[in-house]
Amino acid sequence: MNALAARRRHPAAIGILLLIGLFLMGAAYAAIAPRPAEAAVSSATQVDEGKQLFLANCASCHGLNAEGRATGAGASVAGPALAGVGAAAVEFQMGTGRMPMRAPAAQAPRDDRIKFTEEQITAIGAYVASLAPGPSVPSEEAVDPARGDAVKGGELFRVNCAMCHNFAGAGGALTRGKYAPALTGVAPKDIYMAMETGPQSMPVFNDTNLTPEAKRDIIAFLTAVNEEPKAGGFTLGSLGPVSEGMFAWIFGLGIMVGCAIWLGNKAA
Repeated sequence: MNALAARRRHPAAIGILLLIGLFLMGAAYAAIAPRPAEAAVSSATQVDEGKQLFLANCASCHGLNAEGRATGAGASVAGPALAGVGAAAVEFQMGTGRMPMRAPAAQAPRDDRIKFTEEQITAIGAYVASLAPGPSVPSEEAVDPARGDAVKGGELFRVNCAMCHNFAGAGGALTRGKYAPALTGVAPKDIYMAMETGPQSMPVFNDTNLTPEAKRDIIAFLTAVNEEPKAGGFTLGSLGPVSEGMFAWIFGLGIMVGCAIWLGNKAA
């Protein structure tokens, strides 16, 4: 016992204990910390093909090395840096026709006239993913609404998304000419990638903010909203209590005023 107490009083004991504590803390953090999304493994040929396509079609805005370009200093068109956005951002922007933009605008709208084939988009995504780790294109299981919980998804949507996209996903206006698009008819994969990559003015919801299961729940909710018939008659633009209250005031008060006039005329 005396020998153990002597070792505890040794000058190096405190330093050894600190090193052990730091090692254990680092090991615990490495075990539980969220890991950055890894790019999907791609062949060197695919990456090289994607680079050639990128240089020919994207570098004028995003830079020769995807470092981005700012307006001014001879650059007429601005494009953000792409290192770290991952293949998911490329698939979302190009797969929905938003990129390349048809014309400069406050926001890139969805366009069904997609310029590139699926193989070309995949190749460009492989090149961008090779620049730095980033979100990869989700699997079919990850975006399957049948595997999600629409009730939980509705709660998550109202907390995180409804302030911009409307409680029913009908979309809404933002500042400076931008807008939150309507979510009707949007593919589950595009919804998932939008949450992961944060396009336009949308914030990024990584796995720390919303787990993959939570994202799938939101997809299940939006699918249910799009598929199930609206109860209660007219949707009134799905604007909630604002349009409903306006309807009640205009038509309700109008009917009451009409009744009052009719009763007054009858009494006279």
